[in-house]
Parts: sequence; C-alpha cells; structure tokens
Amino acid sequence: MLSWKPPLEYTPMRHSRKFTVVSARSPSPTGAGGGLLPARHLAAAWFLVVLIAVPAWALTIGQARDMGVEPGTMGMALPLFLLLWLTMMAAMMLPSMAPVAITWVRGIGRQSSGWTRTARTVEFAGGYLLVWTAFGLLAYAALALTGGLVDDHPTAGRWIGAAAFLLAGLYQLGPLKYVCLRHCRDPMSHLVRYAGFRQPARDLRVGVHHGAYCVGCCAGLMVVLIPLGVMNVAAMAGLAVVVFLEKLWSRGPLLGRVMGVAFLVLAVLAPFQDWLLPGLQGAMPSMGGM
Repeated sequence: MLSWKPPLEYTPMRHSRKFTVVSARSPSPTGAGGGLLPARHLAAAWFLVVLIAVPAWALTIGQARDMGVEPGTMGMALPLFLLLWLTMMAAMMLPSMAPVAITWVRGIGRQSSGWTRTARTVEFAGGYLLVWTAFGLLAYAALALTGGLVDDHPTAGRWIGAAAFLLAGLYQLGPLKYVCLRHCRDPMSHLVRYAGFRQPARDLRVGVHHGAYCVGCCAGLMVVLIPLGVMNVAAMAGLAVVVFLEKLWSRGPLLGRVMGVAFLVLAVLAPFQDWLLPGLQGAMPSMGGM
C-alpha cells in the first residue's frame, strides 16, 4: 500500500528555530495517520509535482529519441551532460522525494512570505540538486572511462557490464543502502532535526543533507545505467518505479533486496548475454529512426 502520512506532525514556534512535536505515530512506511496537509492542499502539492515531472520526462524522452543508446558519454561535453543529467534526475526522483520537499516547503511558508519564502525554497531545491550534480560528475567520469575502454576493446563491455551489475547488487544488499533508505522512508524525524539547523544557508544545508541521503539510497540503481545505457528510456522508467516503491511502499526494503539479488544474477549472465548490455555496445538506432 502506498502512502504519505508522516509519523510526526510538527508546528513551528513563532519566535524559535525549533519545532514542537505534536504527536508520534508508528512509521508505516512514512508514517500511519496524522496527515500533514488538508486533502485539498495535498492534492495541489502533488499536482505541482506532476506539473514539474511530466515536462522533465518529455524533455528526457525527446533527447533519447535524437541520441539513441550508445556507450560512454555519447560525445556530450560535460556542461550539456550535467544539464541532461539533472533533467533526468528531476524526472526520476521528484515523485519519490516529494514528501520531504512538500513538508519542508510548507514549514518555510509558515515562517516567511513573499520573496523570502521564494528564496528559501529555491535555496532548498538548489542544495538537493547540488548533490545530484556532484554525483553527475562521477557518472560522467565513469561513462567516459567505460566508453573509452569499449572503443579500444569491444569485448571489454561484457566484463564492465558484469562488474557494474555486481557492484549494484552488492550495494543494494549492503548496510549503507538501508541507512539511507530508512531516512527517505521516515523523513519527518529528520525534518524535525533540520529545524535545529542554524543560519547561514540553513535551507541550502537541508537540501544538501537530504540530497546526500537520496543519492546514497539510489546510487546502486544508478550504476546499472552504465550497462543499460544512460539514455535508455525504458531502463530509466523502470528504475524510477523501483525508487518510488522502495521509498513509499510498505514492502520497499524487501523490493530493494530483491533488486539486489536480481542484479547479482545479471552479473553472472552479462558476459554471455549481449542483450543485457545495450549501453556497452556499438551505437544503436535512435528511437526516431526506428
């Protein structure tokens, strides 16, 4: 069962940086009962999320139609790659991180108004995107390295793919994954902690902190884009669904472990099954030319 009902409802004090805990409930998965927003406001917030995510998916699919699936960075310069990367992350991650974003922005709205509220909201979003930009730099370096190896030694793609699936599987089953996943599934306790953050750049720090947990939760899933192809729309859509379910479904942690085992199986099969490695083979036809 999917839900977004945080375990702690809090109210900011008028003359304090701290929040008062009103009630506590057992988390399942992001809490059971005690909805934070009235239904009308919650619907409006999710409508805004969809309004941002849908154009991001449209832009991503449009780029994929033109570029196809190729090894490495597909000839993109770093600035263009990062722009495309952030668009992809907005499409894939925004629905799953919406509970934290909506909750924190609501707190900002209670404490400030006008341009101050807008600036603080942008600061929070900027901190989150900053972390994913840093991860994008690592992704670009990894894609450049693997693309160069495949160009020089075409058969190396099989072993690179096996290594990527192995790394992803081990990460999905490792402890760091579930430390970060617990944060993303129970954001309210951390948001109460964030209320104690002090200036300067308080909202930026909150965005960076939550973004780091989000990257830690999804890093293993992102690794498989190396063998599957960074512009593989089907792979991106599938991973976005997995991320969403891991964070918001009651059996999300079990799904994460199932994905880890599946990646380990793919690591064994990858050296012998080229169809598992579209992102490590020669250029495939673009969607527009198929």
